[in-house]
Amino acid sequence: MKGVVLAGGKGTRLLPLTKITNKHLLPVHDRPMIFFPLETLRQSGISEILVVTDSQFLAEFKKVVAKFPGVRISFALQKKPDGIAGALRLAEKFAAGESLAVILGDNIFESSFARDVREFESGAKVFLKKVPDPERFGVAEIRGSRVVGIVEKPRLPKSDLAVVGLYFFDKNVFDIIRKIIPSRRGELEISDVNNFYIARKSLIFSRIKGFWKDAGTIESLAEATKFIRKKS
Repeated sequence: MKGVVLAGGKGTRLLPLTKITNKHLLPVHDRPMIFFPLETLRQSGISEILVVTDSQFLAEFKKVVAKFPGVRISFALQKKPDGIAGALRLAEKFAAGESLAVILGDNIFESSFARDVREFESGAKVFLKKVPDPERFGVAEIRGSRVVGIVEKPRLPKSDLAVVGLYFFDKNVFDIIRKIIPSRRGELEISDVNNFYIARKSLIFSRIKGFWKDAGTIESLAEATKFIRKKS
């Protein structure tokens, strides 16, 4: 399995900080934010990683991650912010037919996913976490041991289970991305990709334990910084 870190986008929820840099280069306590998804992938046994970002801060990204130990890092450029699935499709050549672990560059996890990586065979896998504000995320509807649907940022969530920013996909993901159409937000939604796998009954899930934070807002960035500082 190879890894993909999605580190593009405008970071509007972190303005005015992101007027001067990409949000994934902002500090979380004593490290740039992007170090955390890179470390999650490395601890999970993944050593070949593609970082998808935009051209504006590419030089800065290369400087920051140049000496990140234990992994080989390459880059792909996202020309326009067209959603998570839009960014993921840039990884097709990099994947070269292998499965992928895709992690959002502002997601910080306490857990390692080494066992999940070893056991993944085909289809897709998502990871769920109970949250107090599910309307901010893709929300999973569960029946028994199956996810039966995922809705992106619903006004009336059917559960409090957020789909966190880590996904496993087999090689079929790129064919699926080619079939989906942009949402009303003008983006290729990763929830639509996951719903394709659900329709094929080939999506599984796990509930994560321990700390997880999407550090994409001022408040959540502060919470992530507090956690990392306490843990260090």
